Amino acid sequence: MTPEHRMTGQDILPESAQIAERLLEIQEAVNAGSRLHEAALLRQLCSDLKLETGYTNNPGLVDTRIAQKIAVVTPRAVAAVLPVSPESEQTTVMSRERVQAGIAGQSDRLTVVAGPCSIHDPAAALEYASGLSELRSKYNADLEVVMRAYTEKPRTELGWKGFTYDPYLDNSNKLSVGLIAIRMLMGRITHLGLPVATEPLNALTPQYLNGLVTYSGIGARNVTDQTSRERASGFSTVVGFKNSPEGSIQAAVDAVVAARAPHDFLGVSETGMTMQVSTKGNLTSHVILRGAQNGPNYSAAHVSEAKQLLAKRGLPSALVIDASHGNSQKDHKRQIEVVADISMQIASGEAAIRGVMIESFLVEGRQNHDVHNPGELKYGQSITDACVDLETTAGMLDMLARAVQDRRRKAER
Repeated sequence: MTPEHRMTGQDILPESAQIAERLLEIQEAVNAGSRLHEAALLRQLCSDLKLETGYTNNPGLVDTRIAQKIAVVTPRAVAAVLPVSPESEQTTVMSRERVQAGIAGQSDRLTVVAGPCSIHDPAAALEYASGLSELRSKYNADLEVVMRAYTEKPRTELGWKGFTYDPYLDNSNKLSVGLIAIRMLMGRITHLGLPVATEPLNALTPQYLNGLVTYSGIGARNVTDQTSRERASGFSTVVGFKNSPEGSIQAAVDAVVAARAPHDFLGVSETGMTMQVSTKGNLTSHVILRGAQNGPNYSAAHVSEAKQLLAKRGLPSALVIDASHGNSQKDHKRQIEVVADISMQIASGEAAIRGVMIESFLVEGRQNHDVHNPGELKYGQSITDACVDLETTAGMLDMLARAVQDRRRKAER
Protein backbone atom coordinates (compact mmCIF):
# COMPACT_ATOMS: atom_id res chain seq x y z
CA MET A 1 0.00 0.00 0.00
CA THR A 2 1.14 3.55 -0.72
CA PRO A 3 1.78 6.08 2.09
CA GLU A 4 -1.31 7.94 0.83
CA HIS A 5 -3.44 4.85 1.40
CA ARG A 6 -2.06 4.50 4.91
CA MET A 7 -2.85 8.13 5.69
CA THR A 8 -6.42 7.78 4.42
CA GLY A 9 -7.06 4.37 5.96
CA GLN A 10 -7.79 2.69 2.64
CA ASP A 11 -5.30 -0.05 3.49
CA ILE A 12 -6.84 -1.05 6.83
CA LEU A 13 -9.31 -3.70 5.67
CA PRO A 14 -7.06 -5.28 2.98
CA GLU A 15 -4.11 -5.42 5.37
CA SER A 16 -6.28 -6.72 8.21
CA ALA A 17 -7.52 -9.54 5.98
CA GLN A 18 -3.93 -10.52 5.11
CA ILE A 19 -2.87 -10.48 8.76
CA ALA A 20 -5.95 -12.48 9.80
CA GLU A 21 -5.22 -15.20 7.25
CA ARG A 22 -1.61 -15.61 8.38
CA LEU A 23 -2.40 -15.45 12.10
CA LEU A 24 -5.11 -18.08 11.78
CA GLU A 25 -2.66 -20.38 10.01
CA ILE A 26 -0.22 -19.97 12.89
CA GLN A 27 -2.96 -20.41 15.46
CA GLU A 28 -4.21 -23.63 13.89
CA ALA A 29 -0.68 -25.08 13.89
CA VAL A 30 -0.23 -24.13 17.56
CA ASN A 31 -3.67 -25.47 18.50
CA ALA A 32 -3.08 -28.78 16.71
CA GLY A 33 0.09 -29.42 18.67
CA SER A 34 -1.54 -28.29 21.89
CA ARG A 35 -4.52 -30.61 21.39
CA LEU A 36 -2.28 -33.63 20.88
CA HIS A 37 -0.21 -32.81 23.95
CA GLU A 38 -3.31 -32.19 26.08
CA ALA A 39 -4.92 -35.45 24.94
CA ALA A 40 -1.84 -37.41 25.97
CA LEU A 41 -1.70 -35.73 29.38
CA LEU A 42 -5.41 -36.30 30.00
CA ARG A 43 -5.12 -39.96 29.13
CA GLN A 44 -2.29 -40.28 31.60
CA LEU A 45 -4.27 -38.43 34.27
CA CYS A 46 -7.30 -40.67 33.80
CA SER A 47 -5.06 -43.71 34.04
CA ASP A 48 -3.36 -42.44 37.19
CA LEU A 49 -6.67 -41.63 38.91
CA LYS A 50 -8.53 -44.62 37.47
CA LEU A 51 -11.10 -42.36 35.81
CA GLU A 52 -13.27 -43.25 32.84
CA THR A 53 -11.81 -42.09 29.55
CA GLY A 54 -13.18 -41.50 26.07
CA TYR A 55 -15.09 -38.22 26.05
CA THR A 56 -17.66 -38.17 23.26
CA ASN A 57 -19.46 -35.15 21.87
CA ASN A 58 -23.01 -36.48 21.57
CA PRO A 59 -24.70 -34.36 18.88
CA GLY A 60 -28.03 -34.83 20.57
CA LEU A 61 -26.89 -33.20 23.80
CA VAL A 62 -24.56 -30.30 22.96
CA ASP A 63 -24.36 -27.53 20.35
CA THR A 64 -27.79 -28.46 19.07
CA ARG A 65 -28.41 -24.90 17.83
CA ILE A 66 -24.86 -24.00 16.81
CA ALA A 67 -24.51 -23.75 13.03
CA GLN A 68 -20.75 -23.21 12.91
CA LYS A 69 -17.66 -22.52 15.00
CA ILE A 70 -14.82 -20.53 13.42
CA ALA A 71 -11.42 -19.93 14.99
CA VAL A 72 -10.68 -16.29 15.83
CA VAL A 73 -7.33 -14.55 16.20
CA THR A 74 -6.20 -14.20 19.82
CA PRO A 75 -5.55 -10.83 21.51
CA ARG A 76 -1.92 -11.75 22.16
CA ALA A 77 -1.27 -12.64 18.52
CA VAL A 78 -2.87 -9.41 17.28
CA ALA A 79 -0.88 -7.33 19.76
CA ALA A 80 2.32 -9.09 18.68
CA VAL A 81 1.96 -7.93 15.07
CA LEU A 82 0.33 -4.59 15.93
CA PRO A 83 2.10 -3.28 19.05
CA VAL A 84 1.18 0.02 20.67
CA SER A 85 3.51 2.72 19.35
CA PRO A 86 5.33 5.06 21.78
CA GLU A 87 3.18 7.93 20.46
CA SER A 88 -0.06 6.00 21.08
CA GLU A 89 1.12 4.96 24.53
CA GLN A 90 1.86 8.57 25.45
CA THR A 91 -1.57 9.65 24.18
CA THR A 92 -3.42 7.05 26.23
CA VAL A 93 -1.40 7.52 29.42
CA MET A 94 -1.72 11.31 29.36
CA SER A 95 -5.41 11.31 28.52
CA ARG A 96 -6.33 8.71 31.12
CA GLU A 97 -4.61 10.85 33.73
CA ARG A 98 -6.41 13.99 32.58
CA VAL A 99 -9.85 12.39 32.35
CA GLN A 100 -9.42 10.68 35.69
CA ALA A 101 -8.38 13.96 37.29
CA GLY A 102 -11.40 15.70 35.77
CA ILE A 103 -13.85 13.04 36.92
CA ALA A 104 -12.31 13.08 40.41
CA GLY A 105 -12.64 16.86 40.60
CA GLN A 106 -8.88 17.34 40.85
CA SER A 107 -8.89 19.29 37.58
CA ASP A 108 -11.49 21.68 36.17
CA ARG A 109 -10.83 20.52 32.59
CA LEU A 110 -14.07 19.18 31.09
CA THR A 111 -13.93 15.82 29.30
CA VAL A 112 -15.73 15.86 25.93
CA VAL A 113 -16.30 12.58 24.10
CA ALA A 114 -17.19 13.42 20.49
CA GLY A 115 -17.50 11.23 17.43
CA PRO A 116 -19.82 9.10 15.31
CA CYS A 117 -22.51 6.93 16.81
CA SER A 118 -20.54 3.99 15.40
CA ILE A 119 -17.58 3.71 13.06
CA HIS A 120 -18.22 1.90 9.79
CA ASP A 121 -15.55 3.33 7.47
CA PRO A 122 -11.88 3.54 8.57
CA ALA A 123 -11.07 6.21 5.98
CA ALA A 124 -13.86 8.52 7.13
CA ALA A 125 -13.00 7.82 10.77
CA LEU A 126 -9.39 8.88 10.23
CA GLU A 127 -10.41 12.03 8.35
CA TYR A 128 -12.78 12.90 11.18
CA ALA A 129 -10.01 12.16 13.71
CA SER A 130 -7.70 14.59 11.93
CA GLY A 131 -10.28 17.38 12.20
CA LEU A 132 -11.13 16.59 15.82
CA SER A 133 -7.45 16.48 16.69
CA GLU A 134 -7.11 20.10 15.58
CA LEU A 135 -10.05 21.07 17.81
CA ARG A 136 -8.49 19.16 20.70
CA SER A 137 -5.34 21.24 20.36
CA LYS A 138 -7.33 24.48 20.13
CA TYR A 139 -9.30 23.87 23.33
CA ASN A 140 -6.65 21.94 25.23
CA ALA A 141 -6.55 24.35 28.18
CA ASP A 142 -10.22 23.87 29.03
CA LEU A 143 -11.36 20.61 27.42
CA GLU A 144 -10.01 17.08 27.28
CA VAL A 145 -11.38 16.04 23.88
CA VAL A 146 -11.62 12.27 23.32
CA MET A 147 -12.85 10.68 20.09
CA ARG A 148 -15.91 8.50 20.32
CA ALA A 149 -14.66 5.45 18.39
CA TYR A 150 -17.39 2.88 18.98
CA THR A 151 -17.10 -0.27 16.85
CA GLU A 152 -19.70 -2.42 18.62
CA LYS A 153 -23.34 -1.49 18.14
CA PRO A 154 -25.92 -2.50 20.76
CA ARG A 155 -29.21 -3.67 19.25
CA THR A 156 -32.67 -3.65 20.77
CA GLU A 157 -33.60 -6.51 18.46
CA LEU A 158 -31.75 -7.07 15.17
CA GLY A 159 -29.45 -5.18 12.80
CA TRP A 160 -25.81 -4.47 11.99
CA LYS A 161 -23.79 -5.16 15.14
CA GLY A 162 -20.82 -2.95 14.33
CA PHE A 163 -17.52 -2.74 12.47
CA THR A 164 -15.87 -5.26 14.81
CA TYR A 165 -18.30 -7.99 13.81
CA ASP A 166 -19.10 -7.12 10.20
CA PRO A 167 -16.35 -4.84 8.85
CA TYR A 168 -17.46 -5.25 5.22
CA LEU A 169 -21.08 -4.24 6.04
CA ASP A 170 -22.43 -7.15 4.00
CA ASN A 171 -23.32 -9.77 6.62
CA SER A 172 -20.10 -11.68 5.88
CA ASN A 173 -19.18 -11.32 9.57
CA LYS A 174 -15.41 -11.58 9.21
CA LEU A 175 -14.77 -11.22 12.92
CA SER A 176 -11.02 -11.82 12.85
CA VAL A 177 -10.63 -9.12 10.21
CA GLY A 178 -12.74 -6.75 12.30
CA LEU A 179 -10.74 -7.37 15.48
CA ILE A 180 -7.47 -6.66 13.69
CA ALA A 181 -8.90 -3.64 11.87
CA ILE A 182 -10.14 -1.95 15.04
CA ARG A 183 -6.74 -2.29 16.69
CA MET A 184 -5.06 -0.88 13.61
CA LEU A 185 -7.55 1.99 13.45
CA MET A 186 -7.31 2.87 17.15
CA GLY A 187 -3.55 2.72 16.87
CA ARG A 188 -3.56 5.29 14.08
CA ILE A 189 -6.02 7.60 15.82
CA THR A 190 -4.03 7.62 19.07
CA HIS A 191 -0.81 8.00 17.07
CA LEU A 192 -2.23 11.38 16.00
CA GLY A 193 -2.33 12.37 19.67
CA LEU A 194 -6.11 11.93 19.86
CA PRO A 195 -7.35 9.58 22.64
CA VAL A 196 -10.30 7.28 22.04
CA ALA A 197 -13.45 6.11 23.83
CA THR A 198 -15.28 2.85 23.19
CA GLU A 199 -18.39 1.01 24.33
CA PRO A 200 -17.33 -2.57 25.17
CA LEU A 201 -20.26 -4.92 24.68
CA ASN A 202 -18.54 -8.29 24.48
CA ALA A 203 -16.48 -9.66 27.36
CA LEU A 204 -13.52 -10.37 25.07
CA THR A 205 -13.27 -7.40 22.68
CA PRO A 206 -11.56 -4.98 25.13
CA GLN A 207 -8.48 -7.21 25.18
CA TYR A 208 -7.90 -6.55 21.48
CA LEU A 209 -7.56 -2.84 22.23
CA ASN A 210 -5.38 -3.06 25.34
CA GLY A 211 -3.37 0.12 25.83
CA LEU A 212 -5.29 2.13 23.24
CA VAL A 213 -8.51 3.19 25.02
CA THR A 214 -8.91 6.08 27.45
CA TYR A 215 -12.64 5.97 28.23
CA SER A 216 -15.18 3.12 28.31
CA GLY A 217 -18.88 3.91 28.25
CA ILE A 218 -21.21 1.18 29.46
CA GLY A 219 -24.46 1.64 27.55
CA ALA A 220 -28.03 1.91 28.78
CA ARG A 221 -28.90 -1.65 27.74
CA ASN A 222 -26.00 -3.14 29.75
CA VAL A 223 -26.03 -0.95 32.86
CA THR A 224 -28.04 -3.49 34.87
CA ASP A 225 -25.93 -6.44 33.74
CA GLN A 226 -23.85 -7.60 36.69
CA THR A 227 -21.21 -9.21 34.48
CA SER A 228 -20.65 -5.86 32.72
CA ARG A 229 -20.29 -4.14 36.09
CA GLU A 230 -17.79 -6.73 37.30
CA ARG A 231 -15.69 -6.51 34.14
CA ALA A 232 -15.64 -2.72 34.41
CA SER A 233 -14.18 -3.09 37.91
CA GLY A 234 -11.01 -4.35 36.29
CA PHE A 235 -10.76 -1.97 33.31
CA SER A 236 -7.61 0.13 33.01
CA THR A 237 -9.79 2.82 31.41
CA VAL A 238 -12.02 5.46 32.96
CA VAL A 239 -15.57 4.03 33.05
CA GLY A 240 -18.97 5.69 32.81
CA PHE A 241 -22.38 4.03 33.23
CA LYS A 242 -25.43 5.41 31.45
CA ASN A 243 -28.84 5.50 33.04
CA SER A 244 -31.17 2.77 31.80
CA PRO A 245 -33.36 3.21 28.65
CA GLU A 246 -36.44 3.92 30.76
CA GLY A 247 -34.52 6.64 32.60
CA SER A 248 -33.43 5.02 35.87
CA ILE A 249 -30.49 6.97 37.25
CA GLN A 250 -30.53 4.63 40.23
CA ALA A 251 -29.52 1.76 37.93
CA ALA A 252 -26.40 3.68 36.94
CA VAL A 253 -25.64 4.55 40.58
CA ASP A 254 -25.94 0.86 41.50
CA ALA A 255 -23.55 0.02 38.65
CA VAL A 256 -21.01 2.56 39.92
CA VAL A 257 -21.16 1.05 43.41
CA ALA A 258 -20.59 -2.44 41.98
CA ALA A 259 -17.76 -1.41 39.64
CA ARG A 260 -15.86 0.41 42.38
CA ALA A 261 -15.63 -2.83 44.38
CA PRO A 262 -13.25 -5.76 43.75
CA HIS A 263 -14.67 -8.90 42.10
CA ASP A 264 -13.75 -12.44 41.09
CA PHE A 265 -15.25 -13.85 37.90
CA LEU A 266 -14.66 -16.18 35.00
CA GLY A 267 -12.66 -14.62 32.19
CA VAL A 268 -10.39 -15.43 29.27
CA SER A 269 -6.67 -14.69 28.94
CA GLU A 270 -4.90 -13.05 25.99
CA THR A 271 -4.27 -16.53 24.61
CA GLY A 272 -7.89 -17.67 24.91
CA MET A 273 -7.45 -19.69 28.11
CA THR A 274 -10.27 -19.70 30.67
CA MET A 275 -9.16 -17.99 33.87
CA GLN A 276 -10.37 -16.74 37.23
CA VAL A 277 -10.00 -12.95 37.14
CA SER A 278 -9.63 -10.97 40.36
CA THR A 279 -10.06 -7.20 40.13
CA LYS A 280 -9.12 -4.28 42.38
CA GLY A 281 -12.22 -2.16 41.68
CA ASN A 282 -12.41 0.89 39.42
CA LEU A 283 -12.66 4.16 41.36
CA THR A 284 -13.06 6.17 38.13
CA SER A 285 -16.60 4.76 37.67
CA HIS A 286 -19.29 7.44 37.36
CA VAL A 287 -22.81 8.11 36.07
CA ILE A 288 -23.72 9.28 32.57
CA LEU A 289 -27.08 11.02 32.11
CA ARG A 290 -28.33 10.10 28.63
CA GLY A 291 -32.05 10.84 28.86
CA ALA A 292 -34.84 8.34 28.43
CA GLN A 293 -37.61 7.26 26.10
CA ASN A 294 -40.02 9.64 27.81
CA GLY A 295 -37.77 12.70 27.93
CA PRO A 296 -34.37 14.26 28.66
CA ASN A 297 -32.55 14.42 32.00
CA TYR A 298 -29.86 17.06 31.46
CA SER A 299 -31.53 19.98 33.26
CA ALA A 300 -30.31 21.51 36.51
CA ALA A 301 -33.14 19.71 38.32
CA HIS A 302 -32.04 16.36 36.91
CA VAL A 303 -28.42 17.07 37.81
CA SER A 304 -29.52 17.90 41.37
CA GLU A 305 -31.50 14.64 41.58
CA ALA A 306 -28.51 12.63 40.37
CA LYS A 307 -26.24 14.30 42.92
CA GLN A 308 -28.65 13.38 45.70
CA LEU A 309 -28.73 9.73 44.60
CA LEU A 310 -24.95 9.63 44.52
CA ALA A 311 -24.66 11.26 47.94
CA LYS A 312 -26.99 8.65 49.46
CA ARG A 313 -24.50 5.97 48.47
CA GLY A 314 -21.50 7.98 49.62
CA LEU A 315 -20.32 8.55 46.05
CA PRO A 316 -18.72 11.74 44.71
CA SER A 317 -20.84 14.13 42.66
CA ALA A 318 -19.33 13.30 39.27
CA LEU A 319 -21.57 13.35 36.20
CA VAL A 320 -21.12 13.13 32.45
CA ILE A 321 -24.04 14.27 30.30
CA ASP A 322 -24.77 12.73 26.90
CA ALA A 323 -26.19 15.41 24.59
CA SER A 324 -27.60 12.79 22.22
CA HIS A 325 -29.88 9.77 22.63
CA GLY A 326 -32.75 10.42 25.05
CA ASN A 327 -31.51 13.92 25.81
CA SER A 328 -31.86 15.00 22.19
CA GLN A 329 -34.92 12.79 21.70
CA LYS A 330 -33.14 11.28 18.66
CA ASP A 331 -32.96 14.67 16.89
CA HIS A 332 -29.25 15.28 16.26
CA LYS A 333 -29.75 19.03 15.84
CA ARG A 334 -31.16 19.32 19.36
CA GLN A 335 -27.73 18.42 20.72
CA ILE A 336 -26.92 22.11 20.24
CA GLU A 337 -29.59 23.26 22.69
CA VAL A 338 -28.63 20.48 25.11
CA VAL A 339 -25.01 21.63 25.09
CA ALA A 340 -26.14 25.25 25.45
CA ASP A 341 -28.09 24.34 28.59
CA ILE A 342 -25.20 22.31 29.99
CA SER A 343 -22.85 25.23 29.27
CA MET A 344 -25.06 27.60 31.22
CA GLN A 345 -25.03 25.21 34.20
CA ILE A 346 -21.25 24.93 34.06
CA ALA A 347 -20.80 28.69 33.67
CA SER A 348 -23.01 29.26 36.70
CA GLY A 349 -20.61 27.17 38.77
CA GLU A 350 -22.07 23.65 38.64
CA ALA A 351 -19.05 21.53 39.58
CA ALA A 352 -20.70 18.11 39.30
CA ILE A 353 -20.73 18.19 35.49
CA ARG A 354 -17.35 16.70 34.63
CA GLY A 355 -17.96 15.63 31.03
CA VAL A 356 -20.16 15.83 27.94
CA MET A 357 -20.82 13.41 25.07
CA ILE A 358 -21.64 14.51 21.51
CA GLU A 359 -22.54 12.40 18.45
CA SER A 360 -20.63 13.96 15.60
CA PHE A 361 -19.22 12.98 12.19
CA LEU A 362 -18.02 14.50 8.92
CA VAL A 363 -21.51 14.84 7.41
CA GLU A 364 -24.61 15.60 9.49
CA GLY A 365 -27.58 13.24 9.66
CA ARG A 366 -27.71 9.52 9.00
CA GLN A 367 -28.32 7.05 6.18
CA ASN A 368 -29.56 3.50 5.78
CA HIS A 369 -27.16 0.96 4.39
CA ASP A 370 -27.95 -1.89 2.02
CA VAL A 371 -25.98 -5.06 2.81
CA HIS A 372 -26.12 -5.93 -0.89
CA ASN A 373 -24.61 -2.59 -1.94
CA PRO A 374 -22.39 -1.31 0.89
CA GLY A 375 -20.21 0.57 -1.58
CA GLU A 376 -23.03 3.01 -2.37
CA LEU A 377 -22.95 4.69 1.03
CA LYS A 378 -22.46 8.44 1.30
CA TYR A 379 -18.96 9.13 2.57
CA GLY A 380 -18.63 10.40 6.14
CA GLN A 381 -22.27 10.00 7.21
CA SER A 382 -23.46 7.74 10.02
CA ILE A 383 -25.30 4.50 9.28
CA THR A 384 -26.68 4.30 12.82
CA ASP A 385 -27.76 7.33 14.92
CA ALA A 386 -27.76 10.75 13.26
CA CYS A 387 -24.82 13.06 14.03
CA VAL A 388 -23.97 16.75 13.78
CA ASP A 389 -21.08 17.74 11.50
CA LEU A 390 -17.58 18.88 12.51
CA GLU A 391 -18.37 22.57 12.05
CA THR A 392 -21.30 22.31 14.44
CA THR A 393 -19.14 20.30 16.82
CA ALA A 394 -16.56 23.08 16.83
CA GLY A 395 -19.25 25.57 17.85
CA MET A 396 -20.36 23.36 20.73
CA LEU A 397 -16.79 22.86 21.92
CA ASP A 398 -16.35 26.63 21.91
CA MET A 399 -19.48 27.03 24.08
CA LEU A 400 -18.22 24.42 26.54
CA ALA A 401 -14.71 25.89 26.71
CA ARG A 402 -16.11 29.35 27.49
CA ALA A 403 -18.33 27.83 30.17
CA VAL A 404 -15.34 26.13 31.80
CA GLN A 405 -13.49 29.45 31.81
CA ASP A 406 -16.47 31.13 33.52
CA ARG A 407 -16.68 28.37 36.10
CA ARG A 408 -12.95 28.67 36.76
CA ARG A 409 -13.22 32.42 37.32
CA LYS A 410 -16.11 31.94 39.75
CA ALA A 411 -14.12 29.34 41.69
CA GLU A 412 -11.13 31.68 41.93
CA ARG A 413 -13.10 34.54 43.46
